[in-house]
Amino acid sequence: MREVLPGVFHWTTPHPKIRVEVSSYWLEESGVLFDPLVPVEEGLEWFAARSTPPTAVLLSNRHHYRESARFAERYGCSVYCNRLGLHEFSHGQAVEGFDIGDRLPGGAVACELDAICHDDTALLLPEKAAVVLADGVVRGGPHGQDGALGFVPDSLMDDPPVTKRGLLAACARLLAEHDFVHLLLAHGGPVIGDGREQLQELVDSGGRTAFEM
Repeated sequence: MREVLPGVFHWTTPHPKIRVEVSSYWLEESGVLFDPLVPVEEGLEWFAARSTPPTAVLLSNRHHYRESARFAERYGCSVYCNRLGLHEFSHGQAVEGFDIGDRLPGGAVACELDAICHDDTALLLPEKAAVVLADGVVRGGPHGQDGALGFVPDSLMDDPPVTKRGLLAACARLLAEHDFVHLLLAHGGPVIGDGREQLQELVDSGGRTAFEM
């Protein structure tokens, strides 16, 4: 568990299905979680000792429900996902839908990313000058924590050429329309201080694959 920005905590946990380390985030002031798995060492109780207990979980896409149910059961917090992904939750999960442009708990603003899946959403945190990104942009390198930004392998895309063009357009739109400095990635470590520059470089390069499978 590491405070990467004032009031923003990051941790990695092995994903029980894909067997790789993935990232989760916590906003201390508002008690908002992003794409959470329970941290292995700290457990659920770590959050009970914070100044604000968990109040909400925001999903950057429907596939990142992860262990949201454990937080909802323990703390009674609500879980939110892009409305286009609600069909995923047909087994009794209590998930509320949001639309692009909505202002969400923690002051997050839902921004369209789409391309890789219709509900893939960039969650802008204006007060932190940061954007949470789901599967559209990831990091390579050892353990995926500190490599260059890029896209997932072609094998994880339905139509790689179309998807990549859509992602490049979405990233360019995000850069043109919103002010931010940092990137909080669901797959890969956060990019603090030069996230905007690294995303611009990815767009200018015409895109690349972050890692191979």
